Amino acid sequence: MTRKAARELCMKLLFEMHINQQYDINILNNYFEDEEVESLQREYIYNIIKNSINHIKEINLLIEKYAIGWTLDRIANVDLAILQLALVEILYNEEIPYNVSINEAVEIAKKYSGDNSPSFINGILGKFIKKEGIKKDD
Repeated sequence: MTRKAARELCMKLLFEMHINQQYDINILNNYFEDEEVESLQREYIYNIIKNSINHIKEINLLIEKYAIGWTLDRIANVDLAILQLALVEILYNEEIPYNVSINEAVEIAKKYSGDNSPSFINGILGKFIKKEGIKKDD
C-alpha cells in the first residue's frame, strides 16, 4: 500500500466514523484484517486515526473557524473528512511538510468530491496555514 492509498483509507475511515458518529480506534481492525498493509503505512494510518479521534473537537473547531460562513453540517461529508485528515497531518505529523498535506488533500478532493471542493479545501487549509503562523508571509 502506498502513502497515497493510506491517506485515502484514512479519509474513508474518517468519513465512516463521522457518518456513524462513532469515533473508535477499533474500526482499524476490520481494515487491517482485509488489506495488506506494511508496517510503515500501518503506523501512519494508526497515528492519523488515533490523533483524529483524540483531537476531533479541536480539528472541527479549526475547520469552522477557517471555513468562513460555513458550519460543519453544511460542509459535504467527504470534504469534512479530507479537511480533518489534512489538519491532523499538519498538526500532529511533523514528518510531512504542510504543503504536501495540502496538495494531497486537494488531489483526494479531485478524486472523491465535487468540482468546487478542491479550491474550497485549498482555501481553508491555506487560510489556516497563514493565520496560524505555520507559513510566514514572504
